[in-house]
Parts: sequence; C-alpha cells; structure tokens
Amino acid sequence: MYNLRIPFLLLGLCAIWACQDAPTAANAASGSGEQQPEKQEEVSRKNIVFFGTSLTAAYQLSPEQGFPALIQDKIDSLGLAYRCINAGLSGETSVDGKNRIDWVLQQPVDIFVLELGANDALRGLPVEEAQQNLQTILDRVKAKYPDCKLVIAGMLAPPNLGPRYTKDFAAMYPELAKANDAALIPFLLEGVAADPELNLGDGIHPNENGQKIVAQNVWKVLHQML
Repeated sequence: MYNLRIPFLLLGLCAIWACQDAPTAANAASGSGEQQPEKQEEVSRKNIVFFGTSLTAAYQLSPEQGFPALIQDKIDSLGLAYRCINAGLSGETSVDGKNRIDWVLQQPVDIFVLELGANDALRGLPVEEAQQNLQTILDRVKAKYPDCKLVIAGMLAPPNLGPRYTKDFAAMYPELAKANDAALIPFLLEGVAADPELNLGDGIHPNENGQKIVAQNVWKVLHQML
C-alpha cells in the first residue's frame, strides 16, 4: 500500500524530534486596534488550523513553502473563504500537543487538521498512550467547537521498533478517524518519504518540492470539507 522505500527512510525519523530548537510556526491570526477595510473580510473567513510537528511547521523552509501556506494559495485561487493557520511546532509529541491545545483553541477553529505521533514513535511511547493523548486533543477540540470538522494525518513508525509496534502505530490513525468521525489522510508523506530529491539533506523533512506533494496529499482530503 505504501512506497516500499518508506521503512528505509523512517529509520532516520529521529531528526524530527531532534529539531526541537527550530522556530515555531504557530501563526495564529491576531486582531489590531484599528481594523482596516481589508481586515474586515478576514474576520468572515473560517479557520483551518494545522496542528502538528516540524512537518507542518515546514522545517528549514520559509513559511510560504510549507504545505499549509500552499493550501492557502489553492484556497485563495478558488475564492474560498477560509484562512489556514499553521500551528506546527518542531519536536512536538502527543503529550506536548495535549498541553498546548488549549492555547491554540483560543481562536475559532472550523476545521482542525491533526498531525502528531511521529515523535512519540521515535521515543518508543506505547501506542496506547499516544492514542489516548491524541484522543484527548480531539476531545478538547470537539468540546470547545462542536461543529468543527476534523482531519487526521496518518504517519508510520520506524521499523526498528518491531513489526507489532509498527502495525499498531499505523492502525492508530484509522481507529482515531473512525472513533471521531474524522477524515483520514492515510499517510502524510506518501510519494515523498524515501525520495532524496524531495527531502532536505537530513533525508527526513520535505524540501520545497516535497512540500508541494504533501500539500496535494492533504488537499485530496481537505477539499471535500470546504
């Protein structure tokens, strides 16, 4: 089902966790005292929040090269009234996300895209714990914004953790999607993982061209909700 080269690349996924000193890409919109006419239109837009790791934060790239910004470009080209908010943070684990989600939810959220879990696998966190943390995040989103639409981005675990762990980890995302009536992106890095031409020198994080493919993977699912 997935690119057979993926397990080779996933051995090095520890770079995602190692990049904890990378700058946050949380770009929550803030209002100003004097609202100009063009800002008035922004207020009427619905918010799509991308909540995740360095993959969402566009590690070592400029913000406009990351897939949330590329999706914003697509949305704008179609004249849709949605605003993409990049709440990705390098090194984020599911526990970190659980601790940070209430801050992110201070702004209205109409569509919530959850991209977490890879760093949990790198630390060998039991799948059951990771799944519970992710469920807690989703529960808080639904409690604060009951009408919010949910999207879950699937990931894969490094093969060195053993076949049982990798199997359970991969199954975690469909289970969460089903339990929360969420749309599922089967594998966020489909078509990008294991391809050196689509990743940075670390072999892990998508480069500018890789981010374009990731944006396509997300858009295939997201556009049905707009």
